[in-house]
Amino acid sequence: MRIGIDLGGTKIEGLALDDDGQERARERIATPGSVEAIVAAISGLVARLEATAGGPASVGVGTPGALSPTTGLLRNSNTSCLNGQPLDVMLEAALERPVRIANDADCLALSEAVDGAGAGARTVFAVILGTGTGGGIVVDGRLVTGPNAIAGEWGHNPLPWAEPEDAPAPACYCGKRGCLETYLSGPAIARDHRAVTGEALDARRIAARAEAGDPGAVATLARHRRRLAKGLASVINLLDPEVIVLGGGVSRIARVAEELPLADYVFSDAVSTPVRRSRHGDASGVRGAAWLWGGD
Repeated sequence: MRIGIDLGGTKIEGLALDDDGQERARERIATPGSVEAIVAAISGLVARLEATAGGPASVGVGTPGALSPTTGLLRNSNTSCLNGQPLDVMLEAALERPVRIANDADCLALSEAVDGAGAGARTVFAVILGTGTGGGIVVDGRLVTGPNAIAGEWGHNPLPWAEPEDAPAPACYCGKRGCLETYLSGPAIARDHRAVTGEALDARRIAARAEAGDPGAVATLARHRRRLAKGLASVINLLDPEVIVLGGGVSRIARVAEELPLADYVFSDAVSTPVRRSRHGDASGVRGAAWLWGGD
């Protein structure tokens, strides 16, 4: 039995999977406001999932941010009370067993590579397009993390092949300008639309306007597709994955993944790389956390 925990800023979701990847138990709770309360909440959630599923389980946790290989402390989490904390050590003490922790984009990639939209592919690159923008890499069924624990941090590379419509490069929370996240996330779509049209709409309403034929909204999503194609082309030029999987709320917008002009930017005479929406949708993060123990 494997338990996955998706630790987010507002909710914690737990899922128990058997060896065939079938769901045996699931529960969602609100995220408490302190690290001690979060650890206690996860411990209680694991106990209840095991009771429902009928046996002990390994535990994997997916969360924004990652453990620093230098300090062993969590960094870059949007659940700010967790930053600077040895979350794995605290959870292992509470649960009395080893715990594996990975970035939420890595969990998406692993879930989709195991039995999702990238199943059967040797190399899978997965993207989260949501409030932020992240990525994960799976090769031969295993996550690639790297010595700095940042493999797949695609959202904090600059937008390549910038054009006049992409200027000025937006400021990113990381301290740089022009990161892909500042062009491809949901808030980025809203910012771009407002800058061009003067309309203050979120990404969902822009998508609805585009479906209704509104020229300004159609143009906003067309700019987003070009920028997404540029960002993915840089991944193809470097990694040449067999499959690219898109997850997160923005990926569910109609037109986002359609007719991407990859061939305009990939350094090849042909581009056969499929770009697919995630098969498991919002469940990919928690499923991937469970599969952190999949190869053992």
